Amino acid sequence: MDQDYQQFSVQVLKKTGIDLSLYKEGQMKRRLATLYEKRGFDSFQEYFKEMNSSTLLLNEFLDRITINVTEFFRNAQRWSVLENKILPRLIAENKPLKIWSAASSTGEEPYTLAMILSNYLPGSQFSILATDIDNLAIQRAREGVYQERSLSEVPVGMKKKYFQQDGSLYRISPEIKRLVTFKQHNLLAEPFDYPFDLIICRNVLIYFTEEAKTLLYRKFSESLRPGGSLFVGSTEQIFTPREYNLEIEDTFFYKRLC
Repeated sequence: MDQDYQQFSVQVLKKTGIDLSLYKEGQMKRRLATLYEKRGFDSFQEYFKEMNSSTLLLNEFLDRITINVTEFFRNAQRWSVLENKILPRLIAENKPLKIWSAASSTGEEPYTLAMILSNYLPGSQFSILATDIDNLAIQRAREGVYQERSLSEVPVGMKKKYFQQDGSLYRISPEIKRLVTFKQHNLLAEPFDYPFDLIICRNVLIYFTEEAKTLLYRKFSESLRPGGSLFVGSTEQIFTPREYNLEIEDTFFYKRLC
């Protein structure tokens, strides 16, 4: 790690609590170098000096390190497995359900879950916590306004029932918004709540080092009740689930053993 980036990482940790050493260095360094060059800076030190006094630059930095690319029902086949296999078991075993959508970005994932669950349970029978490190993403999630491309996988019936079209945008219904609680949270630095029946964390761990992933898988497992499920992304299979007191329940789904 060169001295410029190393010093920047130390400064960022002190200012934000975000430990860049837990992210894949080459990947993160390229992303941030592209950002500071775009803003006319020549080094990480120049960039941090301005970012330290600019809320705009700081928020842009936070937005860049969190990859806010998502959509409703992303990888629809996996959501079908969740709806038809995982949730029926969880509902039969425990109510009310306690669910966590970690690294939830702009809200498409927890809102997808809320729409599915609303077909089976009253809102009083489940709670959904959605967290992300990026406060701007959380603000957008709370607004619940989306481009049409984010809804490409939403079933027609759900689209009509839970969205209101406003020009080229779509607003999610108040009844679904009420079912999700959004909160800022740093996965790598802050404690986890527990016990959850279901934790969803998809398409974010690929940006972390192996050491960070090991830590997070262990903490996710500890935050599940026995029999609870962890739903991960399509590039984030856990190859040694029993190391984390988990077993494979389906592709990308892992059940806590005890």
